[in-house]
Amino acid sequence: MGSKHVSVKEAMIFSQRMAQLSKALWKAIEKDWQNWIKPYNLNINEHHILWIAYHLKGASISDIAKFGVMHVSTAFNFSKKLAERGYLQFSKKENDKRNTYVKLTARGEDLLLELIDCYDPDADSVFTGASPLKDLYGKLPEAMEMMAIVRQIYGDDFMEIFEKSFNNLESDFLEEGRRLEKAEINSAV
Repeated sequence: MGSKHVSVKEAMIFSQRMAQLSKALWKAIEKDWQNWIKPYNLNINEHHILWIAYHLKGASISDIAKFGVMHVSTAFNFSKKLAERGYLQFSKKENDKRNTYVKLTARGEDLLLELIDCYDPDADSVFTGASPLKDLYGKLPEAMEMMAIVRQIYGDDFMEIFEKSFNNLESDFLEEGRRLEKAEINSAV
């Protein structure tokens, strides 16, 4: 396919460069993420499951696994722990008895909204690392090339959910000072 036009050496350098950069970036992201959610007695998988369930407005365990980039058993086991704590609710659909679905409970949504409210950009090393670029260029770095690679690996539906979650953040939350608060949705049409 595309490797016909690239030398093995060039391909290896690219792959190893991506691996090293991704690992270094993930280490910083993981530390920041754990520090953010630690006061709420959550781990990264649990927070990610809550995030996905919120944005999908109910998701199958398979969806959680796919979009959370985790094994189905991991998605199920952590979802089960969240359900035991009252944050998620399991269900089956009448027309789909094979799949198990999860939905945030009111308590789960409150927890997620509290986490969003307490997010501190100054405690996020990836954001603070990118901030000088915003000062220099007037915007944060684009992730288009990385997104194109991920799209090739995981597919269009993965990227649709990826974009949906950020579009939801954009439309569902207002910034008050240095905090995000859920916008009151006017149900009158």
